Amino acid sequence: MIYLRNIAFYIVFYGGSIFMVLAAVLAARIAPGKVRGVCDNWSALHRWACEKLLGIRVVETGTRPDFRAFYAIKHESFFEAIDLPHGFDYPALFAKQELFDIPGWGTAAREYGVIPVAREEGAKALRAMIREANRFIDQGRPIVIFPEGTRVRHGTQPKLGAGFAALYKLLGLPVVPVAVDSGPNYHRKWKRPGTITYHFGEPIEPGLPRAEIEARTHAAMNALNPPEVAEQP
Repeated sequence: MIYLRNIAFYIVFYGGSIFMVLAAVLAARIAPGKVRGVCDNWSALHRWACEKLLGIRVVETGTRPDFRAFYAIKHESFFEAIDLPHGFDYPALFAKQELFDIPGWGTAAREYGVIPVAREEGAKALRAMIREANRFIDQGRPIVIFPEGTRVRHGTQPKLGAGFAALYKLLGLPVVPVAVDSGPNYHRKWKRPGTITYHFGEPIEPGLPRAEIEARTHAAMNALNPPEVAEQP
């Protein structure tokens, strides 16, 4: 049964994604105001396929804030990246620069509100990122980052990327750490039914020293990810 569920998921979601991505690219070029709707529908299709075809239930614990915040999210699989437009209200996301080199995708991503992180370009790139982020903050949009920089296996707790503390300082927003445990169910070829949890940690006030904000954010992001639990292939 698990194999049939996965085959159905891959056909429905990835088959649908071909049309959704093409629609987003076309919208970015001729009707930019439609990009959000396309991306929201793509993310909603993914959530539906996870729940109805894979048998994955998605739950939230903790308290989601009702004020502007800088969300620092654990990143264990593609699940939470694809789920962002569905799970948040029009988020603006920091993402690595290399993704914008994908033909078509980069144009649509920029139009939606994905902010490129040019890690090798120093202070100039950081200033550009802050300008973009402040524009989205003024629009009332949540700002999101995966501060580990890439997907990590469940049961591992790497250090946060160096840019996270700089963004925290310059944005001046409270940080809301979000723990996610998608790895054991989703980060595999044959995805497994079960529960994926988003846990919203207590907001962390702006203005803290780098060591403190990194330590508190790191601990809260890993609330569902004990280091003694190793993800099985």
